[in-house]
Amino acid sequence: MTLSSSTSAWATLGRPLRLGVIGGGPGSFIGPIHRSAAVLDQRFVILAGVLSSDPARSASHGVALGLDASRAYATVEQMIATEGLRGTGDRIEAVAVMTPNDRHYDDCTLALQAGLHVICDKPLVNTLSQARRLVELVEQTQLAFCLTHNYSGYPMVRQARAMVESGLLGDIRIVQAEYFQGGMALPVEAGELTAKLRWKLDPERSGASLVMGDIGTHAHHLATYVCGSRVARVSADVGAVVPARVFDDYAGILWRFEDGARGSCMVTQAAAGAENNVRIRVHGAKGMLEWQHQEPNYLRYAPLGDSVQILGRGDARLHPVAQRASRIARGHPEGFRESFANLYADFAEAIAARITGMTPDPLHAWSPSVHDGLRGLEFVDAVLASSRNGGAWTACKATS
Repeated sequence: MTLSSSTSAWATLGRPLRLGVIGGGPGSFIGPIHRSAAVLDQRFVILAGVLSSDPARSASHGVALGLDASRAYATVEQMIATEGLRGTGDRIEAVAVMTPNDRHYDDCTLALQAGLHVICDKPLVNTLSQARRLVELVEQTQLAFCLTHNYSGYPMVRQARAMVESGLLGDIRIVQAEYFQGGMALPVEAGELTAKLRWKLDPERSGASLVMGDIGTHAHHLATYVCGSRVARVSADVGAVVPARVFDDYAGILWRFEDGARGSCMVTQAAAGAENNVRIRVHGAKGMLEWQHQEPNYLRYAPLGDSVQILGRGDARLHPVAQRASRIARGHPEGFRESFANLYADFAEAIAARITGMTPDPLHAWSPSVHDGLRGLEFVDAVLASSRNGGAWTACKATS
């Protein structure tokens, strides 16, 4: 199935949008994912980039990735200033930010102030004050901003949200989310991976809690995205399960939602034998939904008093928002890169709508925003405060 729509602003615009990339050079995990996702549906063309904090490596990496040498820049400031001098039909229109967390605020701010639309890797930033200022800047500029909580790009996650939104489950009562990884089950910080992980192990760069910034924000966003309700209060235990470890690798959280639902969230990067699995279960008055990353093409639906159903990506009976996010027929797996590509498609539609003056295609309106990033930071802040106070129930600060 093609992602194009006769009513979409991007289809009306009729051309790829011009993108600059910041970070994610050779050797990074997330950089190739972002770049391939951006061009998968031909909605973007990558014309410029800053691929390293080292100017020489940035230039060589950019050329190696196919950029013209004149557009493989040494710094973000240089890229934004030089691109701004190009003709309106040649300069970049948006940037993709995939730098370490401590760079997100400065890179996004520079881009927005220059009139560039932004798609940024999660978490949004490292502090609540930065998140609030970034929200204000996005609202002032009215530029498109997408945050790549990519699990919301999976078709069956969008199907789950549509089913909850339709009332099929009734009032939501219990929400359980978990995200288990095993990459830090051994003390890797003392071994050969130190150089690769150095910035993540530095709280000044990665944020106050590694596990919460890395995967806790993903579990939180997935739960609130599917349920359509914010987390109101938390009671949490955060710390390390690997002996002598000085950074967080585990969080166990009880949470209560604004709509009255209760439940739990558990995230860890130190679960021996685990790969990379995020899971959500939502129990309403009329039934249950369950989705997990290890089987991303299927959604388990258990209506109260009836047979369990397995809904598959590509089924003709799915909600249009899930159908739009699927590219090939059921039985042919899609996955991680495509989930990012769906967010890039949504981002392109938002930009094209601003250029053409059209109303964006509503099927592209389900991607995470800067406000989701702020709520994620508020969640992390409340979780850490609760843990410091022996698990005391702590309110997540309300946002607009």
